[in-house]
Amino acid sequence: MVFLAVSGINNSVPVFQNTSSGAISVNVRNDSASDEKVIILVSEGNDFQRAVAAVMYHARTLVMKARSANEAVEEEWKSLSDAVRPEWLENWYDGLGFCTWNALGQRLTEQKIVDAIDKLEKHNINITSLIIDDNWQSIDYKGPSQFQYGWVDFEAEPEAFPNGLKAAITKIRQKSPNIQHIAVWHALLGYWGGISPDGKLAKKYKTVEVVREEAKRRNLPLGGKMTVIAKDDVRQFYDDFYQFLSDAGVDGVKTDAQFMIDMWLSASVRRELINTYLDAWNLTSLRYFSVKAISCMSQIPQALFNSQMIPNRPALLVRNSDDFFPQIPSSHPWHVWTNAYNSIFMEYLNVLPDWDMFQTVHDYSGFHAAARCVSGGPIYITDVPGEHNLDLISQMTGLTPKGKTVIFRPSVLGKAIYPYIGYDDDLLLKVGSYHGTVPSLHYIVRAHATGKASAPMKLDDPTSLIVGSLDVRGYEIFTAFQAVPLTGPKYGDIWVANLGLINKMTGSVAILASSISMKENRRVSVAVKLKALGVFGVFISTLPKMTLQEDFIVTLQDQAVPVETVGVSQSDQHVLEINIERAWKHMELEPGRLDELEVKVSFAG
Repeated sequence: MVFLAVSGINNSVPVFQNTSSGAISVNVRNDSASDEKVIILVSEGNDFQRAVAAVMYHARTLVMKARSANEAVEEEWKSLSDAVRPEWLENWYDGLGFCTWNALGQRLTEQKIVDAIDKLEKHNINITSLIIDDNWQSIDYKGPSQFQYGWVDFEAEPEAFPNGLKAAITKIRQKSPNIQHIAVWHALLGYWGGISPDGKLAKKYKTVEVVREEAKRRNLPLGGKMTVIAKDDVRQFYDDFYQFLSDAGVDGVKTDAQFMIDMWLSASVRRELINTYLDAWNLTSLRYFSVKAISCMSQIPQALFNSQMIPNRPALLVRNSDDFFPQIPSSHPWHVWTNAYNSIFMEYLNVLPDWDMFQTVHDYSGFHAAARCVSGGPIYITDVPGEHNLDLISQMTGLTPKGKTVIFRPSVLGKAIYPYIGYDDDLLLKVGSYHGTVPSLHYIVRAHATGKASAPMKLDDPTSLIVGSLDVRGYEIFTAFQAVPLTGPKYGDIWVANLGLINKMTGSVAILASSISMKENRRVSVAVKLKALGVFGVFISTLPKMTLQEDFIVTLQDQAVPVETVGVSQSDQHVLEINIERAWKHMELEPGRLDELEVKVSFAG
């Protein structure tokens, strides 16, 4: 059975709790001025996924019906959504990002950002997106901590950015043309403590003083008064701010601390302002930045059942968990586990879950990298300048023929395979995803870390069990590939599988098109189109009996590749390796109109 407490219909927020005896109870906070009914959906079935889908799809119908009453807002949503082109989504989601937060610390300056980018380029790390995180803004520094600081002015902090935000962005873009997108951080309410009551913004826009409740979490002193933009000016405030950012050359935002709107003590304030802020931010960010917006700390019912659920608009990037905390060892397995289980719910929303940034030089760096690669979401690094694991970055990314850095993001979101396993249970966390589908009964399963491939197997075969062992902080990525049976005159029965780019964690995603067949001349043909350079692998069951010089012909863009770029894998004698990246450079090939490449392998059958 699946239970779902539905928000977003009215001003009531139902949540589940458990009683001392383990029973489920419903706790409701009603922010309306009158009595309201709450909706609890229950589904029952033999299949977990179908039971979850039943309540989620019905909730979506209810929320869409409730929101349709606001015709003006919905019409604006439709107009802005229709203008979004699919390539814009891919361009934002599928590049490698760099975030300044853990990398550069809380005393951010223009020079620190420029120096960090220089270090990345010296290490041949070509990022496509830059996120300038917290501490670029002009804030008043009044109060015991950053959670009380208020935002003063749109312009950047004058000492850290002496020539202003626009000059800094211009400098970055001129120095690093490979950076296609630059986003900046801000809180939904401006800064952690809202708006500075004595600043320029408070003088320009109507404000209201509200009171926050204390956070139950340690080291998060959020309680007390704060100044925020009043309802009448929220839309204008966001419009002016994003116009300022756009004029400065910024083309994306990371909007954090969205949960804060749920912490106001006054029901009337929550009723008046929560949807006002959520709608204003979602619409204005879409108008100015298209899909290039990240919603952070927004897993509150009012947001989950607001813009994050509605399907008739572009998918929103949403942070799927708490932060990456590099200095807290116990946080890392919890971080990945939480993301995997949150995705069971989040996959039914109109969002792309963001598993947060991480560092490539860290005790858990490979652990985090593998999780990000199978997540189906974006990948951002936050490396300390000069401290980079180049091999790990290479496993997550690849260069296209035109020189663009891309990640290999599965088309289906990664999530926990077994929903009833608890964090403290003595079992491995298994995260499943896939990229496309193939009509096949037989598969080859390859392990990324060891490089070993299985024999051909079927799902219902008793021998299809895959055995693996992991150390502490260990990980493995098992990928199943379609296995094609063929019979030839020279080697008899042969099994062949296209393994994609085997030096990438999710290299199967690099495959754009693939065919395996026996030609009339009784030679086996493997043809593949790839989105990036790397080491291309082909499983051939009879490879140990074959000779590369006599049996194989390999071409790249219909030209024979150098002999030294083709070999047998040292990890598995059944895997043929073609170093496409090395061949591309050696052959001095030029990219075509499409940013892709074609490899053909022909061998005796």
